[in-house]
Order: sequence, then structure tokens, then C-alpha cells
Amino acid sequence: MKFSEEKPKKKLHMVSLGCTKNLVDSEVMLGKLKDYELTDDESEADLIIVNTCGFIDSAKEESINTTLNLHNERKKDSVLVMAGCLSERYKDDLQKELTEIDIFTGVGDYDKIDRLVHEKRSSFSNEVFLASEENDRVITGSNYHAYVKLSEGCNQSCSFCAIPSFKGKLHSRTLESLVKEVTNLVKKGYKDFSFVSQDSSSYLRDLGHNDGLEQLIDAVEKIDGVKTARILYLYPSTTTLNLIDKIADSKVFVNYFDMPLQHISQNMLKIMKRGKGAEKLIELMNYMKSKPNSFVRTTFIAGHPGESKEDFEELCSFVEEFGFDRGNVFSYSDEEGTSAETRDDKIEQELIDERAEILGDIISQTTIKSLENDIGKSFEVYIDGESEEHEYLLSARKTIWAPQIDGEIYINDNEDNIPIIFGEIYEVEATQLAGDKLLAKIIRKV
Repeated sequence: MKFSEEKPKKKLHMVSLGCTKNLVDSEVMLGKLKDYELTDDESEADLIIVNTCGFIDSAKEESINTTLNLHNERKKDSVLVMAGCLSERYKDDLQKELTEIDIFTGVGDYDKIDRLVHEKRSSFSNEVFLASEENDRVITGSNYHAYVKLSEGCNQSCSFCAIPSFKGKLHSRTLESLVKEVTNLVKKGYKDFSFVSQDSSSYLRDLGHNDGLEQLIDAVEKIDGVKTARILYLYPSTTTLNLIDKIADSKVFVNYFDMPLQHISQNMLKIMKRGKGAEKLIELMNYMKSKPNSFVRTTFIAGHPGESKEDFEELCSFVEEFGFDRGNVFSYSDEEGTSAETRDDKIEQELIDERAEILGDIISQTTIKSLENDIGKSFEVYIDGESEEHEYLLSARKTIWAPQIDGEIYINDNEDNIPIIFGEIYEVEATQLAGDKLLAKIIRKV
């Protein structure tokens, strides 16, 4: 008697570069390719996908280097796919030059990836791909937290940013679609959500609603099983005091205020086309900070064309004085098709890097102060699992923090032997700061 052997599953190696918005798109592709078994070893993969980032020079370099390195390691007859923003932005040049790649696809075809792989063909759809509740994506990296994408594209015209040129204008998902997706994820055990997009505070403005995020907050609060939520990437000119109040009054949305400011001097805000005066910006920031248990995160660009010594000093003073909980600094780099690229008052690279380093050091100090503020206080955390640092330390993050970007807390004391379930909320007390990590002891399960 002959036994038919089951055909071994084909293997997939996925690399998602850049932002969390990219990660959501990668998860959509994983959902479409469920017939494949995931592998961390690129040399044994039948299919390799790199979801690229095309935001700034360093991200572009990383995308191309990663793809070429994977090509060098892959086995014969495997299929290598370059997807995402970089691929979309430079589709003609890349297809001409990178002959090592089998399939190219951009930002409009994530939900067709299974078909493209099967037919071994490239595709760049002109239509905008909006994630929906029907995309049965595979959430990665957590069994309780998920990112949810609000919209695609952006209506802003910042001097330094090329994203609207290849992602297009703002296209918001319907509120109904978001509610369905979150409801489905809750059924699968997810309880903590981060809502992301290029410009989250403009959500639904393209559909005629100026209070899209307020509507989202109301809707998500009604979904049974959502424990915590936060909104990433608020834009200055579309964030209102009313929205800040709405977040602060919510029992589900934590007081997480993430607004990339880019600069604070009036001169630079005008040059950068940021659409809000310095006075109004400072008013917004102070209002966020005034909310109880608020957490304020931002981003700055150092060395943008036109930035004088005085502009930079004003920025440094503001950052030091305000005391952001977290921040990122980017060194300015030219982006094709942007108004900043055409300016003739550019700054030497050496000075750009020097300014980025100075500003980065200030933000490191304000981060440490923010962490020191927590010593002796009790607060709620999600416990993720054993830390990579040591098997006797547990890795956790405050429920207000966003995963991966805001830090990690080490739990080193559980004297009452409270049973630990990973992915659940516990109250802890921070006891000390070791480097940039808080150490904490468990008080109780929430």
C-alpha cells in the first residue's frame, strides 16, 4: 500500500523596514501568504519579501542593502520581491538597475501579493490600498497589541517631505471599517491598540468630518474588550484643544501625545511649511503636558536649509525647557521633488550632523529625567515576557507607552509570588533606574 506524502510547505522570509505603517502592510501580505511557513533563515526561504522604506537617504540605503544582501544569501529558484515605498518611488530606475530582483511592487498591491507571486510578475497599481477588516492580516511581535492604520497619504505640503508625491493625497478608511477590524482583533485576544497614519489628526477630513479622531475615540470606547489605545502622529495644524480634552477624558485612550514638531522657531516653521505659528504650537504642547499622567513625544529635523545659529539655539532652549518624555532627531537630507531641495541656503553636512548630535544629547537628558520621575511611583504595565537581558528579569512597558519605541521596564522583584501571565496588565512600583531602564517590583495583577 502506498502512502501519499504530504507536500512540504513552502517557506517565506519577510523583512519589514521603516515605520509601523509599513508593518501593517507587511502583516496584510503575510495574511495573503498563509500557505507559506515563516522562516528567520533567508537561505532556506522559497519566497523573500522586503517591504522597503523610501523616507530619507539612510532608509533608502538600508532598503537597497538589505535586499541585495538577501539576494546574496538566497537559494537557487527562490523568489525575491521588493515591495513598498522605495519600490514605488523609484520604480523605473530600480527595475532597470536591480536585475537581481524577481518581482517589484509598490504601495497599492499589498492585498494582491499572493497573485503576483504565483504569476511571478511585477505590478504598480495607481489605486490607493486601504487596509480593511477583510484583510486577514497576521499580527507580528505581540499576542495582545496591534497597530491599526487609519488612512493612507497626506494633504500636508511640508518642505522636506516627499511622501505625498508617491503616497498621494489623504484617503481615510471609514469608521465602520475600523470598528469592524478592532472588533475582529479583540475576538482574537488583542486588547491594546495603536492607531497610526501619516497624519492621524486629519483622519476623515477628506470625507468631510473635522472631528474624525473624536468620532474614533467614541466608537472604540464602545468595543468591549479594548483595554488601552493610543494615537500616533498628530499634526500641529489639525490637532485641537478639544481633541486633547477628548483623549484626556477617555477611559480607554491613554494620555499619549505624539506630535512631530520638526522645529519651534517661527522662521523655520514658515520655511518648513508647517502651518502653525510657534505661539500656537507652544500652547498646544503645554496643554498636552498639563493633562494628568501625560506622555509627550516628538520629532525634530536638524540642519534644514535656512536654519540659522539663532534658530537652532532657540530650538535647543525650548527642548531643554519643555522636557519631552521622548523624542527623535533626524539630520536633514535632500529629498527629490521637495521645496527644501531647491533652496540655495543649505547647511554643510558637518554642521547638520553636529547640530543633530547636540539636539540628540539634550533629548537623551530629558528622557532620563522623564524616567527618573517615575522612581518611587506605581503605575500599570503590560508584561511581555522574559527579558533578553537576563532570564530572571521580566520585560514590561507602561500601558501608556507605545511598543518598541518608548522603552522597556525590567521587573526584578515579585516577592508575593503573584502568578504572571504574559500580555496581561499589572500594577508595579518603579524602584530605580539602571542606565536607561527602570527596574520595578510587582504589586498586583489588575
